[in-house]
Amino acid sequence: MFQKILVANRGEIALRVIAACKELSIATVAVHSEADRDSLHVRAADESVCIGPAAPSGSYLNITSLVAAAEITGADAVHPGYGFLAENAHFAEILEEVGLKWIGPSPDAIRRMGDKAVAKATVKKVGVPTVPGSPGPLDSIEDAMNFAEGVGYPVLLKAVAGGGGRGMRVARSDKELAAAFDLATSEAERAFGNGSVYLEKYLAEPRHIEFQIFGDRAGRIVHLGERECSLQRRHQKVLEESPSRALSDALRAKMGAAAVAVAKAVDYVGAGTVEFLLDDDGSFYFMEMNTRIQVEHPVTEMVTGFDLVKEQIRVAAGEPLSFGPTPPGDGLGWRPQGHAIEFRINAEDPVTFAPSPGTITTLHLPGGPGVRVDTAAYSGWKIPPYYDSLIAKLIVHGRDREEALSRGRRALELFIVEGVKTTIPLHLRLLDDPDVRRGRVSTKWLERWLKNVPPR
Repeated sequence: MFQKILVANRGEIALRVIAACKELSIATVAVHSEADRDSLHVRAADESVCIGPAAPSGSYLNITSLVAAAEITGADAVHPGYGFLAENAHFAEILEEVGLKWIGPSPDAIRRMGDKAVAKATVKKVGVPTVPGSPGPLDSIEDAMNFAEGVGYPVLLKAVAGGGGRGMRVARSDKELAAAFDLATSEAERAFGNGSVYLEKYLAEPRHIEFQIFGDRAGRIVHLGERECSLQRRHQKVLEESPSRALSDALRAKMGAAAVAVAKAVDYVGAGTVEFLLDDDGSFYFMEMNTRIQVEHPVTEMVTGFDLVKEQIRVAAGEPLSFGPTPPGDGLGWRPQGHAIEFRINAEDPVTFAPSPGTITTLHLPGGPGVRVDTAAYSGWKIPPYYDSLIAKLIVHGRDREEALSRGRRALELFIVEGVKTTIPLHLRLLDDPDVRRGRVSTKWLERWLKNVPPR
């Protein structure tokens, strides 16, 4: 087992990794920018190192500074959390070259799944369905129009190296496609340094269903059930839950087996997520694989009872998966119990979604049965404007979905944040909606709802 782990991240996920390390009796090193000097993860770690200025490019994305911090403090492994360099194969390779262990999948798996065109070709080889579209990056607008004619409008342009909705554009005609192509490629170039895009058939009302998978170095790969992530705004998830009301036992088994097949295709080790689009006729299509721990991993932890971050660390140290026994044939690592929901609490205006950085003057976190809050916020903390607006994750668990929804409302009403605006009022409004309460949503639902339901 590792003796000391450097956590190459900030905020709640850094604090989450530090907590897992403490339970495993592993020393920790926190890194921080100048803007994060007073952050809670810095206080919680055994050691801390300032790695640069507030801008991520000079600190949390600075590979040289991170490697130096690990070597100076004598760390023997690095946990990247999510975001920043968590899916950077080059970073993983450099760590291994200097004798540091990377707590994550192999650089090869990161690269193959990080390039959406390569990922699509990879999963096709193992029989996993993909959305009809171009087999790889488009060479020109003429190339895009030829594929659009073949699959039929509407179509979706997506950045090959994309994520978070950047580099994505919908087109419903040749005219729209010409404009969308220029916008998508330029946005992708700015965001990822790679302007390549590909084209897919645009599904009208799909659900976003993702499966948590885990693999160890002995080649064993299992899944831990699904998470429904359909409530999204501009491709950013707002609420996640498990299990999904849209899946029958038979469909769950089929999609889970497909997720395991995807992971096996790249000899996957560690925690990952295989994401699918589920059409209303029961057809499902591979969308992408996230080669890291997810923001919404606590949802799966609540319905399985497993600590996924501790499992990441154990597997990276060479230990076998602790999940089991695995039922024959379906690849499921454990039978989920009850229902869990995660509400993302962002420092944003709940109506306009404009960022709301500033100082938290009052903070009261809810508690009680089935309630968990993952956060690095505290009263008096000044939220910096340089990073993601997520300040807390409220996760609730109940014996069934109705109890989880009731606990979610109770916890949200007792969740007090003053000094900045948050999305708590948005979540309370969502819980009043009949479609949300019945689970009748799609990835397009929230955008329509925000246009049609007046704020209060």
